[in-house]
Amino acid sequence: MPYRSLNADRIEATLETLHHRIQERFPNRGLAALCQQLLEIAREDKRKLSWVARPNLWLRIGVGLAISVGAIVLLTFGFGLSVLGLEFNGEVSNVLQGVDAAVNTIVLSGAASWFLLNLESRWRRRAVLSDLHELRSIAHVVDMHQLTKDPTQLWKGYSSTASSQVHEMTEFELIRYLDYCSEMLSLTGKLAALYMQNMRDPVIIDAVNEIEDLTTSLSRKIWQKIMILNQPTRPWSQ
Repeated sequence: MPYRSLNADRIEATLETLHHRIQERFPNRGLAALCQQLLEIAREDKRKLSWVARPNLWLRIGVGLAISVGAIVLLTFGFGLSVLGLEFNGEVSNVLQGVDAAVNTIVLSGAASWFLLNLESRWRRRAVLSDLHELRSIAHVVDMHQLTKDPTQLWKGYSSTASSQVHEMTEFELIRYLDYCSEMLSLTGKLAALYMQNMRDPVIIDAVNEIEDLTTSLSRKIWQKIMILNQPTRPWSQ
């Protein structure tokens, strides 16, 4: 069903549109360049998602060989017992030694299969966590862009100091700027959620949930500023 899962192409298209909107509204600000970086990350992550979902062929071949060796040993030993039978003489000790060797071979085969399967999971997890760390970092960069955008600078009687960072935006421009930051944070969370969509690794799920909590918390701070700008009684300078 088309509306039951996130679509990487749609997220990329939404980011591309957002970048055009920011570039047209604020052509000389770093926010447009930051959105361009996020768009490039989205395109890279879309390619990586297909790689992450693809099984490692060589490791799977190794697992198949290990299982095959165990199965061949088990079948060979069972067939040998059925043909020769057990004679209660000196051959019993040889049979017991054969049983011990067969069991050890099967155990080693199972251990090798388990190791190779877990190796594939660890490699996949490491690659995904690296991508998620990049998304977590860019969320903080978005927060830095909106950090100095103080709506109280539009109040009548506002007096700046020598160290004040004046944004020189109108009320409308400031609302648009903050809203763009909020959209970028939301899309950052959606890019992270793409990795969780087709994976059941609890470590990756926890990392994605952490990023979504982070972007939601940062977006909440932005909307507090927008609410200040949307107050019914506006002490703004004209």
